[in-house]
Amino acid sequence: MKAGQRALGVAFSDAESVATCAGAVVRADRVVDGLAYERCTVGGDDATDAVVALVERIDRPDVSALLLAGVAPAWFNVLDLPRIHEETGLPTLAVSFEASPGLAPAIRAQFDGADRAWRLDTYESLPPRRSLSVNDERLFLRALGVDAPVADAADTDPADSGAAPPLAPNCEAAQLVRGFTPEGGRPKPLRVARIAARAGRELGARLTE
Repeated sequence: MKAGQRALGVAFSDAESVATCAGAVVRADRVVDGLAYERCTVGGDDATDAVVALVERIDRPDVSALLLAGVAPAWFNVLDLPRIHEETGLPTLAVSFEASPGLAPAIRAQFDGADRAWRLDTYESLPPRRSLSVNDERLFLRALGVDAPVADAADTDPADSGAAPPLAPNCEAAQLVRGFTPEGGRPKPLRVARIAARAGRELGARLTE
């Protein structure tokens, strides 16, 4: 991966009723190259709109991929990854950091009626979850617009938890995530976006005191 290749990382930080959505453009050589903010409703249905608006606001044609911190920010404000990929035109990868049996049981327990139905429909439309070993840590990702096949049996890590099939180690999605994760287990664009989202949330809270 070239040092100047850029990815946009997006993370959310929740306040009581509103979540701050931060986007960070980061180069593969770790240089932070841009920031932008949007907001969405905690427990609402507008996180997808916030991500699309953020990509439009940051307006960077040199960004080559979009990395999202999970698929259900702001208390199950589930992201519509196919729509985000279609409207932004960017390879789109949602990255999470813990093994999970899936969110459908929690959605069924927390919501009912139309609120439950759209969340389940959106969640079930997501691409399949894959696991990936990065710097001796394990990530889980869903990918659109980038090659993300399951590993051959011979390449499967015997230590895999079984929570998600392992990603082929040299595929395009794996190379992209590893290229933006020079250390630790969190891609640099997501690490910067998380810090920016928390700072934006804290500033917003002070301004409304």
